[in-house]
Amino acid sequence: MPNSYLNRKYKRSSRLWRLLKHLRPKGMPLTYRRNSVELLPEGRLFFQALFSAIRSAEHSILLEYYIIRADSTGSLVADELSKAVARGVRVMLIYDYIGCLETPTAYFDALAMNGIELTPFNAPSFKKGLRWFDRRDHRKIAIIDGHTAFLGGFNISDKYSGVLEKSLGFRDMGFRINGTSVRELIHTFFETWQLENGTIPQLGDSFADTAHRHRHGKANVVIVSGSPHQRTSYIRNAFLFSIASATEEIIIANPYFVPGPRIIRALLRAARRGVRVRLLLPARSDVKVVLLVGRSSYSALLHGGVEIYEMDHEILHAKVMLIDGERTVIGSANLDQRSFHRNFEVNAMIDSSSFGNEIGAVLNHDIKLAARVLLEHHERRGVLTKLLEKLINLFGWFL
Repeated sequence: MPNSYLNRKYKRSSRLWRLLKHLRPKGMPLTYRRNSVELLPEGRLFFQALFSAIRSAEHSILLEYYIIRADSTGSLVADELSKAVARGVRVMLIYDYIGCLETPTAYFDALAMNGIELTPFNAPSFKKGLRWFDRRDHRKIAIIDGHTAFLGGFNISDKYSGVLEKSLGFRDMGFRINGTSVRELIHTFFETWQLENGTIPQLGDSFADTAHRHRHGKANVVIVSGSPHQRTSYIRNAFLFSIASATEEIIIANPYFVPGPRIIRALLRAARRGVRVRLLLPARSDVKVVLLVGRSSYSALLHGGVEIYEMDHEILHAKVMLIDGERTVIGSANLDQRSFHRNFEVNAMIDSSSFGNEIGAVLNHDIKLAARVLLEHHERRGVLTKLLEKLINLFGWFL
C-alpha cells in the first residue's frame, strides 16, 4: 500500500478523533464497533426491507416517526404492525403530533384498538404555552427485536415509498444497521418515551439478551442524537467536525439548506485547504421559502470554490454527507437551524469504506443528473429576488 495513502488516512483519522473528543458528553460511548450497515437508496427498497423485518419480529418493534400518513403506505404499515401484535410482538410507536396533523385521528385510534402502544410527541397543552408549537420530533427510527434498526430521511407516506411518479415523490435515502450501535438507538427511543409519559418501558430479559447477542460487521458507528435540551448542538458539531476532518473531498446532499455562518465558514475553509466540496441541493421544494434563504448563501460559497448542483427531476429529501469517500453522516437532520437547535433528530456517523463507496456512487449519479449552478448565472438573478432573499434571511433561524 503506497505511503501517500497511509499518510492521508492517518491524517484524516487523527484529525477526526481529536475533534470528536468534544462532540458528546462524558460518560456516553463514542464509537460502536462491529456493525453491519446496508444502504437502502430509494423508497421501494427501504420499505420492502422494513416490512420484511416487521414480519420477522419476534419480541418487539419500536417506531419513532415525524410524519405518518393514512395513505396506502401508512395503511400497509398499520396492517403489518397489527399482525405483529396478534402474534405476540410488543409494538410501541412515537409519532410527532404536529407532523401528523393531516392524519385522521381514526388512524391512530385503530392502531390503539389493535394493541399498539402509542405516544404522540408534544401534544398541545395550555401548560406548555405557545412554545409547544416550535418543538418537533423529526426522527425516523424503526428498531426490530433490539438488534436491527432502520434510519434515514424516510417518513411513512406514499411520497417516500416510491409508489408515486418520480416527479411527485421525494428522493431520499435510508439504511439498516445490525450491531452494537442499535443499543444507543434503543436508549434514545426510551428517553423520548419517558419524556412524554414519565416512565421507561420494560421489555424484559429476552429483549436485552437479543440486543446483546447481535454483534457482527466491520463498520464503526457513532450515533448522534440532537434535542433542544442540549447546551450545544451535537448535530451541528457532528457536521462541523466531519467537514474539518476532510482532506480530499466533501459531498453533501440536503433538502433544506439554511446552514448558518459556522457551516458556511467550515465549507469555505475546507475548499481553501484543497478539499473538493460539492453540494447537491433542491431546485424544487415543498417549502419554497427555504430555497430563497438557501440561495442567499450561494454567492459566498461559489466565490470560495464550492461546487453547487440543483436537483430538478425529483424533490430532494436525502440528508447525507460523505467525507473522503469513507465516512458518512446520514440520518434525519437537515442543514438548518431548526435541526440544529429545536428538533429532536438522530444521525449516524458511519466509518466504512464499502458503505462510503455505495453512498458515493448514488450521490455522483444524482449530481450528473443535476444542473450545476454557475457564479455568473447566479449573480444575474433579479433585483427583486435578491431583496426577497435578504428579507427572508432575517428569519432564517426560525425555518
